[in-house]
Parts: sequence; structure tokens; C-alpha cells
Amino acid sequence: MSGSIAKPLVVSLGDPAGIGPELIVDAWARREAERLPPFFVAGGASVLVEAAKTRGIELAVTSVEDPTEAVAAFNQALPILGKVDGDYQPGQPDDDGAGLALGSLEAAAAYVVEGRAAAVVTAPISKDQLARVGFTFPGQTEFVAAVCGAPSDDAVMMLAGPRLRTVPMTVHCALSEVSGRLSTELIVRRSRIVARALRQDFGIVSPHLAICGLNPHAGENGRMGREEIEIIAPAVAALREEGIEVSGPHPADALFAPHAREGYDVAIAMYHDQALIPLKTLDFDQGVNVTLGLPVVRTSPDHGTAFGIAGTGQASASAMIAAIRMAGQMALRREGASTGSTPAE
Repeated sequence: MSGSIAKPLVVSLGDPAGIGPELIVDAWARREAERLPPFFVAGGASVLVEAAKTRGIELAVTSVEDPTEAVAAFNQALPILGKVDGDYQPGQPDDDGAGLALGSLEAAAAYVVEGRAAAVVTAPISKDQLARVGFTFPGQTEFVAAVCGAPSDDAVMMLAGPRLRTVPMTVHCALSEVSGRLSTELIVRRSRIVARALRQDFGIVSPHLAICGLNPHAGENGRMGREEIEIIAPAVAALREEGIEVSGPHPADALFAPHAREGYDVAIAMYHDQALIPLKTLDFDQGVNVTLGLPVVRTSPDHGTAFGIAGTGQASASAMIAAIRMAGQMALRREGASTGSTPAE
């Protein structure tokens, strides 16, 4: 895609004991080679400087007072907006670090919701650590939705990589709860959001959705469960009536083979691992977590804090780079839609 966004992206720090800070500085160091859009980080200046040293990166940081200053500063130094900061102790998560991660996340979300940043990219956090400092949301997806004032069911998590896009209908719940949480209404509502987002944010004019079954062999006509008959198939029929190109329910064990992936733009899965296992198998180092259905653009690398390797230089920055690039592309498409122009591919 050609063109550039009018405003910079904002990146949240993530847990300072994890790999997020070093991946952010690595992405900035590779900004020209990867042709990344300008971004600034919400706080954590000293953490980022120390993280850069673990990867042998000579990092210059600059404090900015307003996001508009970040674009001009980006080529010479990594712009930091905000005074929240702390100690860099890779692999040693604590309450102070969780507080810093939460402060950065809150500030970053505010910048994008207020329209001061084009999109938000969230670095990995530890849900357990954040819960210790009062974070009550299941994850960052739900938090950003709440800040936007969007219904939680409208915040749809899509995992996107070079070879696959997947969306889980249920996310952070026990496997034993999945069947009870599924409904025809849920599948229809979230699939509508996915189809709209693929057109709006990814430029796919007529997206094809492939919907997984829940049970082995998609239930085998009720012999292995009736969710396909009573919940999923009616959702597929309803979506077709609305003019959405959709197929299924498909046996999930065959849907992710190379020849099958050629036939759809996104796979709609019924639960977390049904979506994430194939995505991480195929595109682990370039997988991006995208939140669909919000009035703002939000992406995140599709991996965790990796406390065990933080500060060792082993973590790949590819997913962070992919998340920043994708956020920029999505923001540019939305800017084009608001002005009536279509960004060139």
C-alpha cells in the first residue's frame, strides 16, 4: 500500500519484564528497512533504553509533548510521550512493572480514542500480573473495547498472518464452557463484524468466511454432537440470507490444509485453540492479533511476554513489526474511506 497516515501510531510498553520493550526498540531500529509508519511509545523511556542495550541497539529517545511532534522526530529518535517509567528487570515481573504496563496501556488507549493517534499497538502483558494491580478485564482486547464504549461482543479478535486469518467465537474460557456460550446469534453477529472489517480494513471486496464445526467431523450429522445442526448451520444460513459469502460448518481438522486455505479469506473457529493452534503453527513469528468491530484500530503481536527469554536477545521482533505495519495499513484505509479516496495497493 502506498501513502502515509496523517497521524502517528501509539505503542503501549507491555510488561517491562517481558520481551515487549526490546521488540519495540528493535522495530524502531528497523523502521527504514521495514518501511514502518511513525509511532511513539506511551512512557517507559528508561526501560526502552536499557532494553535496547540487551540487543546491541544504540537507541536515541526523545520526549515529545504531543503526538503531532512524533512524526518529525521519528527518523532521528524513538519518540516517548508520557512520564510513566520504571526499572528494567527482564524476566522478573513484579507489581511495579505491572503498574507501569497498565499506565502505558491506559495512556495509549486514551490517545487513540481521543483521535490523537491513528491506531494503537499493544505490546504483550501478563494478565495475572495486571490482575494484581487492579486490572479486571480478561485481556487487552476487552479493555480497549471498554475505553471505546463498545459492547464487549462487538470486540472481535482476529489472528492474522501471511498464510491464514482466524477468528475464535469464544476466547478466554474453559473448554467445558464453550458449547454453552455458543449461539446462532453470537456467530451471526460476530461474523457480520468480520465480513465488514475485511472489506473496510483489509480491502477484500467480497470476503469468504469458512465456519468451523465444534465437534469432530463437524458432528457427523448429530452422531458426535448437535451443535452443528442446532447452532452453527442456522447461523450459516442466516449469513447467506444477508448476502455474506460463507460456507460450513466444516470439519476443523481439514480446514487448515494448504488446498483448503485457498478457498476462504478467514476461518471462523468455535474456540480459542481451534483458531490459534493453526495460526501459530503456520505464522508464529508474524502473527498479529487484530481487534475488529471497534471505532479505532488496535493490533498486537500474537505472542505473550516470554519472561523466560526476556533480555536474552532471542525473541524475534517479526510479529511486533507485522503488528505495527498492519495497524498503519488499516489506519490508512480508514483515512481513505473518510476522505473518499482509496489507498493504492
